[in-house]
Amino acid sequence: MQSVLDYFTTDHRGCDSLWAKAEGALEKNDGGAKAAFEAFDAAMRRHFAMEEELLFPAIEERTGMVDQGPTAVMRMEHEQMRGVLDQMAQALEKGDHQAALDQGDTLLMLIQQHNIKEEGVLYPMADQVLGEGWEALAGQLKHFEG
Repeated sequence: MQSVLDYFTTDHRGCDSLWAKAEGALEKNDGGAKAAFEAFDAAMRRHFAMEEELLFPAIEERTGMVDQGPTAVMRMEHEQMRGVLDQMAQALEKGDHQAALDQGDTLLMLIQQHNIKEEGVLYPMADQVLGEGWEALAGQLKHFEG
């Protein structure tokens, strides 16, 4: 059984890989750029949903930190990233690959800072506070797999 840290870090790397494909297609003005971006966008939003709908509430229940602490910060950062994803999608709808790439640079900085906090603090904390409850939660995460 993977730990919280291993599970979500693996998912981070999957999202990173999808961004690399989308970025490459955007840089080449590839006809598949929109589809590559949409796959990345869907993976990011799925990742946020797994955390916000299952992981964060479980952490909050165990720690009593509701609407405060690390999960509140992560939710706020997810909202920022969703906003950038929306701007990227709008740029692609207009056929403006450069604007999408520029927004992608901003998003990449946000993601890198965010992932450092999750992988360095939140996920290890989740492994400690969830204990055996993680196994049941991990089973529920299968609902999000496509």
